[in-house]
Amino acid sequence: MTSTSRRTFVIHALTASGALAASSLALSQTAAAPMVKDTDANAVALGYKADGSKTDTKKYPKYAASQNCANCALYQGKATDAAAACPLFAGKQVAAKAWCSAWAKKAA
Repeated sequence: MTSTSRRTFVIHALTASGALAASSLALSQTAAAPMVKDTDANAVALGYKADGSKTDTKKYPKYAASQNCANCALYQGKATDAAAACPLFAGKQVAAKAWCSAWAKKAA
């Protein structure tokens, strides 16, 4: 009976340490992603503004005040997240209240 308990303990310990390592890795990758800056080359090309209300409406006439990254189809976070990943800015996060010319309405 002792070997069964030892086997069960080892299985549980290995499972728990694997889950802990995976969650730590996911958390560190999310926390480590820097924010996109308005001055980044890709951001300038797309007209990205961390504060969408500062978008140049003459240069980007399709901008509307109701549009922001949080309600864009490309935003990879929840609408309530302050920032999340966007495939247009690999390895960086965009602000939820930001805007760029690639904005596309999120499906309901």
